[in-house]
Amino acid sequence: MSYISEITGHTKLTGLLGSPVFHSKSPLMHNEAFRLLGLDYVYLCFDVPESNLEVAFEGLKKLNVAGFNCTMPDKTLMCQLVDDLSPAARMIGAVNTVVNENGKFIGHNTDGIGYMMSLKDAGFDITGKTMTLLGCGGAASSILVQAALDGIPKINVFNRKGRSWEHAQRMVETINKNTNCHAVLYDLNDEDSLDKAITESEILTNATSVGMAPDIESCPIRDTSILHSDLIVSDIIYNPLETKLLKLAKSNGCPTINGLYMLLYQGAEAFKIWTGKDMPVDAIKEKYFK
Repeated sequence: MSYISEITGHTKLTGLLGSPVFHSKSPLMHNEAFRLLGLDYVYLCFDVPESNLEVAFEGLKKLNVAGFNCTMPDKTLMCQLVDDLSPAARMIGAVNTVVNENGKFIGHNTDGIGYMMSLKDAGFDITGKTMTLLGCGGAASSILVQAALDGIPKINVFNRKGRSWEHAQRMVETINKNTNCHAVLYDLNDEDSLDKAITESEILTNATSVGMAPDIESCPIRDTSILHSDLIVSDIIYNPLETKLLKLAKSNGCPTINGLYMLLYQGAEAFKIWTGKDMPVDAIKEKYFK
């Protein structure tokens, strides 16, 4: 097997846009995968807040990059900037992966696939079960869509009333119109409804940024006593690996899972979109996700 160890005049650029991005494992896993498969690509991180995203994207287009990922807070705006969208990205209204197809930049969303694969990897089968989902931003919308498509019959969605509320309403309407899943939207500040929803659910998923470093003492729910031992508690955050929500859930006897393997599997899907090759997932998992 050949190994690319040096940047050449032919090296194709990929990377990550978002803010902050200093903590990301994406460069490690993608660059190692490129090396293992002998692909002349490189993956870098670029700290790009939403206010700079449009000009940054124009620069990347002029540079004819192979593609890139987007993370918070850039996923929703990127949906409006790309030349076209995959069916999933159009339904979700957010983009986390962009590929350059002969000068045309196409937006995809691999977050939901990554999330569902991470649950499967951890031994959790949530098909036919009720989910409570916190948030309805880019990653949350992707999880909502994929979970509905994968056979979750009911999803309770909790989102704060604010600028994203109308988006959340549209997402729930889209799910109810286009899938067999019944989605219901609530205000995240409605504690009575949240308590009831968690009590009837088999999985609770935090898809907000609450609890992410450096704000590690924050928790997205106030009353953690309602986290019953039969409840899978999932947090898509992976920095820290164990959020305050997961710590409290574990103390209640709940099985828990963080966002690390979601990162791995959404990255594997993006890798295939850019290169047409399967990421050597087992090797990457062994080196960076143990």
